[in-house]
Amino acid sequence: MNPPPADAIRLTDVSFSYGDAAAPAIEHVDLRVSEREFLGIVGPNAGGKSTLLKLILGLIEPQAGRIEVLGRSPQSSRRAIGYVSQYPAFARDFPISVEQVVLMGRLGTGPALGSYRCNDRMAARRALQEVEAEDLAPRQIGSLSGGQLQRVLLARALASEPQILILDEPTASVDQRLESDIFERLRVLNERLTILLVSHDIAFISRYITRVACVNRTLVCHRTDAIDGPVIEALYGEPVRRVAHEHKL
Repeated sequence: MNPPPADAIRLTDVSFSYGDAAAPAIEHVDLRVSEREFLGIVGPNAGGKSTLLKLILGLIEPQAGRIEVLGRSPQSSRRAIGYVSQYPAFARDFPISVEQVVLMGRLGTGPALGSYRCNDRMAARRALQEVEAEDLAPRQIGSLSGGQLQRVLLARALASEPQILILDEPTASVDQRLESDIFERLRVLNERLTILLVSHDIAFISRYITRVACVNRTLVCHRTDAIDGPVIEALYGEPVRRVAHEHKL
């Protein structure tokens, strides 16, 4: 019998609030994410999803509890995490090429900030090929469509050669056809990467993820076939339709 997969991420009784007098953004959160798991994260606005990601990324520290990423502190594991934000952190009209954007994913891996080596450019090229965007390399970032931009931002995250990929609403600005294309790429990447993905579209992502973490200050995990109307109504506080999908083998 094969041993169970190791934990890629582990949170134990974690709580965090913004300011001493503020109500907790999250409290008493326990979460274990196995290596090569595909975890969906859902919840209402201001429910704590962004706070959870910041804690795992090591951008903030919990007031209580413990966080381990690949068996180390989040700060020690940052280079092992590729991150795709909901919105690009640069102006779309900034005069920079796609290749230069993807190379940003290599910052901090070289001997000096902004100093790219041959293997950095090779890693950027591989990342663009993996998302089928190598033909976009010479284009200016401002000339891309929403779907093209999302593929480039995914390539930037992959260029760092991460073990964990975290995505925050990666398909919020694309149509359903492009959304399906991106998720099919994520399905392939999940064969070697642990993936955490924030989304509001529970019905759609349940075709791809293995579990869903419902975050509304506290956190409860469910397998996707256990997500039904009453569960989501309890999470969001309003009636919803039942959502369940069979997983493709």
